[in-house]
Amino acid sequence: MDHLNIISKKKPNYPVNSKLRNYLFEFLREEQLPLEYEDLARFQNSFPLLDPDGNDTLWHSVGYAPQDNLEVYRGLLEIYVKLTSSGTLAAMDHLSVDRIDYCLFGNSNPFRIKIINLVNDNYDYYYIKKADASRVYGLELEHILSPNKINYLIHGHTLVEEHIFGIPGDVFINHTIHTEKHNLVRLSKEFVKFNERSFVRLLGDMRDYNYVIDMTPDFDQIQYRIRAIDFDQESYEGNIKMYRLQYFKENAKFVTLSLKYISPESVNQYRIEERSLMAKRLLLSQYQYKKLIRIMADDTLSTPVKTNELREGLNGYHKTTKFSKCQSMGALVNMNISISLNIPLSQL
Repeated sequence: MDHLNIISKKKPNYPVNSKLRNYLFEFLREEQLPLEYEDLARFQNSFPLLDPDGNDTLWHSVGYAPQDNLEVYRGLLEIYVKLTSSGTLAAMDHLSVDRIDYCLFGNSNPFRIKIINLVNDNYDYYYIKKADASRVYGLELEHILSPNKINYLIHGHTLVEEHIFGIPGDVFINHTIHTEKHNLVRLSKEFVKFNERSFVRLLGDMRDYNYVIDMTPDFDQIQYRIRAIDFDQESYEGNIKMYRLQYFKENAKFVTLSLKYISPESVNQYRIEERSLMAKRLLLSQYQYKKLIRIMADDTLSTPVKTNELREGLNGYHKTTKFSKCQSMGALVNMNISISLNIPLSQL
């Protein structure tokens, strides 16, 4: 199978417009925050974080000037309780900021905040990123169409996201999968279903390090859930292969696993199952989806060249001309969902 080697090196940030902000306010995503991304960007020093084998993780632990420490740490705790406890400040009494990390890789250059519970040493993470309309639409579509609910907040040019638990896909396939006995049929089934979810809502760049494997014990078996953790490439690229996991060389081992353990008939069955589940989720959140997709269809989320390329690619894939009238990436997403889930466009 030919692997995809071309991807835009740096996707531009698209602003969150007033219509999208009104939507976010209505659905309780907009929140006044004590700190913004730019406040964290004023760190004074940093040192690289290495993995247990001494390799560079592309994350740096950062520190601030003494006069800024109190304000930054208290602000980060307030943001955490707003994200997790609806802003109940009493929850801060037993919490502390353990570490602030900055990522040098990717479009969003996020800060990762490690929060520790002083009573039991339990810890949690969350992320502060630059707000980007593509990422917001990606998070909302994930919340509506996937089996996973997403918790995040936005204020001005700042986006706050919860930590999504799981083993990074690259770590799992290269190391973890060999450490214990896994049900490779169930894992392959979930890979197929995740591939379907990504394509239907046109979430691109799902290489193995942009998703995690969440495992849940179930009697004598393990249930697997693959969850996207990067939503930067929501309907941005023009090449339709960008939205199919099997075309990335980073996913080759997962593809080989699926071809070995699942028959073509079963692959088709699992795709149908996932599309059916997505349709039910969408219809249950129809009011929210309609408001979101109408705003998205009027927004600019890519270049005309990429939009034209994807339009033609989707027409070819579905053997139709219905995409020809779509003038934006949001409209292409809506049409792809309508055709893939067999829901009349009039209902969307």
